[in-house]
Amino acid sequence: MLKKVLFVCVENACRSQMAEAFARLHGQDCLQAHSAGSRPSGKVNEQAIRSMKAVGYDLRRHASKALDNLPEMRYDLVVTMGCGDTCPFVHATERHDWNIPDPKDMDMQHFNEVRDMIEQEVLALLEELNCNE
Repeated sequence: MLKKVLFVCVENACRSQMAEAFARLHGQDCLQAHSAGSRPSGKVNEQAIRSMKAVGYDLRRHASKALDNLPEMRYDLVVTMGCGDTCPFVHATERHDWNIPDPKDMDMQHFNEVRDMIEQEVLALLEELNCNE
């Protein structure tokens, strides 16, 4: 049975979108990945799209969405990404908080460093969940 994981940031435009993408890339046989925002921007950040394209993932097929737009379910794990108190309670068995800086106003080099940080966190999570590629 696939573990249901939700990645949450404020705008659901950068961090949580990239985490969802990496979870799909590296953990598709183990996870059902979702992402949402506490105050979604309504669109995926163009730098996030370019950054993920550089690693072979097309983020253009994603949409920025609110927590209310997600299917009603209990998640095995919710991962918040630096949104602190602005990330509301979501029903989940477990909760992690990754203190990842918001890259939206960073230059491309630093943006890609945040992308790589997110990928490393996702890979560590997959290992913790005993997901093997």
